[in-house]
Amino acid sequence: MKILVINAGSSSIKYQLIDMETKKTLAKGNVSRIGMSAAVLTHKPFDRPEIKISAEILDHIMAIEYVITILLSPNHGVIKDKSEIGAIGHRFVHGGEFFENSVLITPEVMSQLRQCIDLAPLHNPHNLRGINACSKILAGVPQVAVFDTAMHLKMPPKAYIYGLPYKLYKKYSIRRFGFHGASHYYVSNRAAEMLGKPREELKIITAHLGNGASIAAVKNAVSVDTSMGFTPLEGLLMGTRCGDVDPAIILLVMAREELTLHEANTLMNKHSGLLGISGISSDMKDLIEEAESGSKRAALAIEVYTYRLMKYIAAYTGVMSGADVLVFTGGVGENSPLIRSKSLESLEFMGYKINENKNQNAIRIEADISDDSAKIKTLVIPTNEELVIATDTYRIVSEMKEKGTVKT
Repeated sequence: MKILVINAGSSSIKYQLIDMETKKTLAKGNVSRIGMSAAVLTHKPFDRPEIKISAEILDHIMAIEYVITILLSPNHGVIKDKSEIGAIGHRFVHGGEFFENSVLITPEVMSQLRQCIDLAPLHNPHNLRGINACSKILAGVPQVAVFDTAMHLKMPPKAYIYGLPYKLYKKYSIRRFGFHGASHYYVSNRAAEMLGKPREELKIITAHLGNGASIAAVKNAVSVDTSMGFTPLEGLLMGTRCGDVDPAIILLVMAREELTLHEANTLMNKHSGLLGISGISSDMKDLIEEAESGSKRAALAIEVYTYRLMKYIAAYTGVMSGADVLVFTGGVGENSPLIRSKSLESLEFMGYKINENKNQNAIRIEADISDDSAKIKTLVIPTNEELVIATDTYRIVSEMKEKGTVKT
């Protein structure tokens, strides 16, 4: 079965077509600037060069039409008929407490998904647009929602309850949810495979470090704590997000600067983090180059970033009464030896120690960068969230097909 994986944003749709027999990505791409005058479709078949097409793509429906057209293209496509697409897997950011697992999309499920919009107003509405667009263009093809939050829903109450009146949790579901679930699942599972041990017997810390960043404590295959909270804003310092901050600061800034709720939200999500501290960039590669050239604010941003990361690694080691392995993943985690090294330089007493030669050579590859004397393994594992989405979609649709619930 071939699975089309869709990640729909406000003005973009990322996609991959994955053959589940071989676990091979047949094609991947991105439609950007949807709704703007010159949208761009970037498409890469597995065996041919990448191409870019500029066109007027007004909405998500047109974007999906373009994706299907390019997948069928004689010159750039990888399938001959859209009936070869057996199912569609959608990344859905926030499933609230409704969804502990991935789910086949039905009218009833769509109703529940709409109830989750307020939990992630920057993401969920666009995820829904992707589902609706696929329903029109690929009518009858089963669709599955895979949730960023699902992996973390088994956290104990002591990890997810905030120090607010309990009635707010009961009334509005205000609690820690956590995100990047597909990534944390993939790399923790892959780490267990690399170590040759069942995930159920391991204490694993997974650090997903990209423009958005989160860290999770995975004990005996269960996420027992994670740094992102009710929204993806809490936790580690990120590219443009502030991460942990005294909430009273926001109240003061709103009053002094006369900010609206929307402006305050934009300040914390779009103008803070690495960009806010450095005043230069949200990209770690840029900041490292600037710091090496003498920029004190770029160097400060890196110091704050790695200091926060170090604190979370130490805390989650304590949460699980030890750790067997730490995994770095995501754009920064997979590509920055400096960040990996600086975040662990104070934790040798806990059993963390990396080999710098191994660390410097571990760029976009799976690698064990631990020193021989380390008591806790440190691994670099490129994430594959799309494969997780495709795998869950394949499992659910196959089960439903066996029961005769859906046709493929």
